[in-house]
Amino acid sequence: MKRSWIQDVFLVRVLHGNRTSVLSWAGILIAVIAVADWHFENDISFGFLYLFPMLMVGGCLARWQIAGVAALCTALTEAFDPFPWTTQVGISRLILTFAAFFGAGFFGFTSARSRTLASRHLEEVEREIELRRTTEEQLEFLISSSPATIFTLDGDSRVLLANEAAHKLLRVEKGSLQGRPIAQFFPALATVPPSLDETPTFRTDMECRGRREDDEVFLAHVWFSTYRTKSGPRLAAVVFDSSEELRDRVEFNMQQILTGSKMLVGALCHEIRNVCGAIAVVHSKLSRDKNMTLSEDFRALGTLVQGLEKMAGLELRQTTQSVAENIDVRSVLDELRIVIEPSFQESGMSTRWEAHGSLPRVWADHEALLQAFLNIARNSQRAMEGHGQPDARQLIVRSSLDEHSVTVRFIDAGPGVDNPDLLFQPFQPGAQASGLGLYLSRTFVRAFQGDIEYEAQPAGCCFAVSLALASDHQAGSAGSA
Repeated sequence: MKRSWIQDVFLVRVLHGNRTSVLSWAGILIAVIAVADWHFENDISFGFLYLFPMLMVGGCLARWQIAGVAALCTALTEAFDPFPWTTQVGISRLILTFAAFFGAGFFGFTSARSRTLASRHLEEVEREIELRRTTEEQLEFLISSSPATIFTLDGDSRVLLANEAAHKLLRVEKGSLQGRPIAQFFPALATVPPSLDETPTFRTDMECRGRREDDEVFLAHVWFSTYRTKSGPRLAAVVFDSSEELRDRVEFNMQQILTGSKMLVGALCHEIRNVCGAIAVVHSKLSRDKNMTLSEDFRALGTLVQGLEKMAGLELRQTTQSVAENIDVRSVLDELRIVIEPSFQESGMSTRWEAHGSLPRVWADHEALLQAFLNIARNSQRAMEGHGQPDARQLIVRSSLDEHSVTVRFIDAGPGVDNPDLLFQPFQPGAQASGLGLYLSRTFVRAFQGDIEYEAQPAGCCFAVSLALASDHQAGSAGSA
């Protein structure tokens, strides 16, 4: 049944009005009831009608205000009540009437408060739902458009979600990864235990073997984490194909080995030439004796020495081009800091980095320079082990700008060097390794017009690495052209 227009007006103006409107309508209703109760002088009391305005004001007033309105309605009820007043009946009737009016108002008060709290909670829920929907849309767009390979797995190591990059990496049709076991592509990920209540969560990375749909094998670098949901354990992973990086690393290592081997052979040939020269001098002196010259063995020995000297004098041609370029020495020092600081801390030593405010770019090979820095730092670390007080074992790396070069000094608190003249010679007696570290490091640096020198200190040891400025090198190249 449709409501009448009177009901609609009442609901709109009274129940859904603001606080002033509701109180106004409640006051009007109280006045109308009081007039009606006063006008009709019969045995009928209209006092029960005050329950309706009490319900109205209950949603707008505080408790003590509700009690005041209840007392007013009780007084009006008793004032216009047609029945005679008696003490025995009147007091109990006053109490019951006030309790009824106050109860109706308090019911309106609690109902309004509950309705307000429910409305606020509903607004918060709707706001959270909207925020979650927006976040999910942004996350879905980020994952789907990301060039990184991203996927999630369920507790059975099956793919739940995979973006377009994952399909391209594994060379499968778009949308066909969902539900497939991850062991088919990354066997190592299938061995990760699910994140259950009794197992810890994992947030780590690893390198493992990956296999594409066409059985092509590649090296994968995987960042993954496990987590728990109401639907069960989950695993999220980001995969990067590091095959090219591995090839570059292997090629660089091979190049470094070849370069070091050629330097080693050059050093050996140099020493052999020195020995052959000495033997040749002795042979020349002995050849003055006619009896010695008549000996076939003596002449054969001279021939062998000459042949060995010629073999040792052969120069090895460089089969690789120089990779020196315009680099920022700060980036090399930052990488060196990342590499050496953990081992220094584990050994109870400290490092201090003193960098010049602004360093120009230098002409060098990034990897070779890093290797030279690392060799010098490792030598300082070995020199300081077991020497002096633990808090005094410190390596200072100080970079400065000179007139035509950038100089990086490595200053340690070790025992120093007894014979500095032999520092850069290969195969030194008493060296902890092969005795080639400083020799190769200086050779690396000299290959791109730099140098390494030992600087005497009152205590400890200092090696200064001088690097040519890139601007000077480029200016020299332009002038020669």
